[in-house]
Amino acid sequence: MFFGEYQVRFQKEKNRLALPAKIRNQIKGEEVVLSCGFDDCIFGYEKGEWQRFTQKELSGSVTEKRSRQVRRHLFSGAAIVNYDTQGRAVIPQNLVDYASLADDQVTIIGAGDHFEIWNSREWQKYLNENKKEVWE
Repeated sequence: MFFGEYQVRFQKEKNRLALPAKIRNQIKGEEVVLSCGFDDCIFGYEKGEWQRFTQKELSGSVTEKRSRQVRRHLFSGAAIVNYDTQGRAVIPQNLVDYASLADDQVTIIGAGDHFEIWNSREWQKYLNENKKEVWE
């Protein structure tokens, strides 16, 4: 299970970041599936969990507009990404652009069955805008 919040260095010239050890320890193997998430972040899944998650999405009918929209959003930008023994991974350019990863630091959060990679300013903005709703 993924949890916690981590500030990590993002090497924008190489689109590279190091996944925190507490995130890596939850991943089997040295690959993760990254995809366009919601709220302008990147979703990260262990491959087996990605398959379980996407089975739910694939069970919806392709004739339903919402089902097609969610599939297109999740699958069109998805990529299998390898990371090295130090946890460094290169983020595909389409995902860097999608999540606006332009600064030298990004925030990685655990979200239960997956982790998320955020532009740090956008993460703080999200927290500030949504904290009341969470506790109501």
